Amino acid sequence: MIRPSRYGRAMRLIVARCEVSYTGRLSTVLPEAVRLLMIKADGTFMVWADGGGPVKPLNWMIPPTVVEQETDESGGLKRLIVRKQRQEEQLDISISEVLSDVEHELDTLVSLEKEGMERELQELLAAAPHWCGEGLRLVRREWPTDIGPVDLMCRDDEDEWIAVEIKRIATIDAVEQLTRYLERIRLDPAMGACRGVLAAQVIKPQARVLAISRGIECVEVDPEILRGEREPELRLFAA
Repeated sequence: MIRPSRYGRAMRLIVARCEVSYTGRLSTVLPEAVRLLMIKADGTFMVWADGGGPVKPLNWMIPPTVVEQETDESGGLKRLIVRKQRQEEQLDISISEVLSDVEHELDTLVSLEKEGMERELQELLAAAPHWCGEGLRLVRREWPTDIGPVDLMCRDDEDEWIAVEIKRIATIDAVEQLTRYLERIRLDPAMGACRGVLAAQVIKPQARVLAISRGIECVEVDPEILRGEREPELRLFAA
């Protein structure tokens, strides 16, 4: 019998002998071995092995996900299926032996304090959000979502919501991060039209292309101008 797996307020940690198959952009198989299966409270799923390589899961799927489990007649876990809600990606975990299956409710997420330039940029742009877009006004810094806080939440002249993510150097990872925030924010019908702005001292060309393709605006900001240490350059336009 296949039924929804449990994930909610607690993190579930399963140590099991299992085989992991992935289908999606390509197909891969991890042969049977003892691995750690981690289901986070937000639906993130990760498969870990104990080895000397980089600190990175063997396989993973970010939320939103659908997690289902199949049990035997005695209620023992036989199979986990993890899939994306709107994409044809799926992890199929066949379990031959469960060594441990526990849940732990972790402390409420506390965001890491920003250091150096990123923290300063957030403070400067919070005080002058119009640098992120004409007519923007700040609603709140560190706007909470269930996968982490977005740096600034603003509204524009038409009272539409704007989520601003701030980086010193914006890469593709920054675009992916803001995309995930927007997905979670837009689940609220009142914020379904929320737009994204990526603000940074430097935005990498690949990140700009990806952001524009996803409807995310890109703004490069100069800390010296934001601090009032120099005036912005004047640009002349032909009539």
